[in-house]
Amino acid sequence: MTVGAVTQLLNPAFGVWFTEVFLFLGLAWIMVRRSGYRPAAYVGLTPFLGAPTLFGFLLGVANFVAVVVPVQFLAQKVAPEWLREMFDASRLFEGQSPVELALLLGGVSVAAPLCEEVFFRGLFQRSLTPPAPASPWRALIISSVVFSAFHLDPVGFLARAELGLLFGWLFWRTGSLWPGIAAHAANNIVSSALFLIATHSGLAKDGATDDVTDWRAVLGLALVGWTALLGLRAASRHFPAVWGRGTPPGDEEVRATKPVPLFALQLLPWVTAATLSLVGLGLVDGRGVSLSVYDVQHPVDPLPKNADPALQAERKAMRQLRDAVRKGEVPMEAYEEERLRQSEAYGPGKGKLKAKSKSKPDIRL
Repeated sequence: MTVGAVTQLLNPAFGVWFTEVFLFLGLAWIMVRRSGYRPAAYVGLTPFLGAPTLFGFLLGVANFVAVVVPVQFLAQKVAPEWLREMFDASRLFEGQSPVELALLLGGVSVAAPLCEEVFFRGLFQRSLTPPAPASPWRALIISSVVFSAFHLDPVGFLARAELGLLFGWLFWRTGSLWPGIAAHAANNIVSSALFLIATHSGLAKDGATDDVTDWRAVLGLALVGWTALLGLRAASRHFPAVWGRGTPPGDEEVRATKPVPLFALQLLPWVTAATLSLVGLGLVDGRGVSLSVYDVQHPVDPLPKNADPALQAERKAMRQLRDAVRKGEVPMEAYEEERLRQSEAYGPGKGKLKAKSKSKPDIRL
């Protein structure tokens, strides 16, 4: 978590991919291999199952509308405004270049579903699940709670815990990791699409989000989602192939036939690739890394979305100055001076940032 947090502070787009690939996927792969198993088979990546994967994707879309939206809506209603502002995930997309935005969306839609499912379901949940006929629900609940806690977002905790239960149940029920990966990807893709639509249509800026955050709209979406869930349940009875083999393979089925390599040899390719990627980040975006380090040293409180227009203009001007410095158009000292000024005026504990009115709840995850 420490390494992942540092890389995401240096560059959010790079940090998301680094965390998913080298920490979640790499750590799980090494742990399974050291235990004497074939990693892909143990975590349920092989064989690939087409029908269960499609079923998982559709289930993820329906679950997002039926469960995630109303749960997150209620959480946003109950949580105090300062907590919502502190854990507003949409700020991750602020100030990103088109390439970085594409990398972020790819990390959320592809890397996160694959790598997190390998770690939390393929490794963690499976290691906790007792052999049949014992109930798997204790393992499902524990893994879903840990999965949600790892996101460090108290506002979205319940919604992500429910998602963890869904992904874990799909893994246990189908014996494959792919349906859970597909459901995870569907949830993130729909959530990201709604965010981009709201942003580019201006809804997130002009306050015209009453139709999205009104309880009647949320209730209507939930009814549509539950109708879809019931339809998928009925369809699964007519097409039993969507349940795959039914259970994960036993330990003996996935045990490796070759000797376990030395730990250093297993670790070497992952550490080498991670180190080279960090070096590459420094070469490609050295100025951006330096700016990020300076920002951490001189923090400013995030502006509420309904902050005074003068404060918003001031903060926007600082972001534009940062972009110019990052491109090499302006000396670094110009940004450092402005960042220091705003940090001294609006840094943590200064208490100078005031919102004009109470912010509206947000259903994004």
